[in-house]
Amino acid sequence: MEKMKKELVIEDTEHRQKALQEGPLEHVFPGSTSKILDFLCVFDEWDYSITDIAKNSGISFKTAFDEIKRLRMQEVVINSRTVGKAKMYKLNLESPQGKSIHRLALDIAVKRATRQAH
Repeated sequence: MEKMKKELVIEDTEHRQKALQEGPLEHVFPGSTSKILDFLCVFDEWDYSITDIAKNSGISFKTAFDEIKRLRMQEVVINSRTVGKAKMYKLNLESPQGKSIHRLALDIAVKRATRQAH
């Protein structure tokens, strides 16, 4: 029963985004990488430039650039396309690493949201 309830919360986009916006990974693993991953997990349907990732994650462009490079090497983030001169990136949900991180972020978010509701 609890697992079904948990799955319903995850499937509901509004609840999922609200729970994820509180930065589940950054809450557990403080740092720039977690801020980037939280942002990319919340808005996983789109791709973003490094400038957008930096601004929405609350970190500097240089830090975002370095972290995205590192995350690409680990196949967690992919370069999805190029728009003009800007390369666009998104969470790699095709890789085991990307899937695991996305699932972990959702699990942490649901657990935190459930705890706060009680």
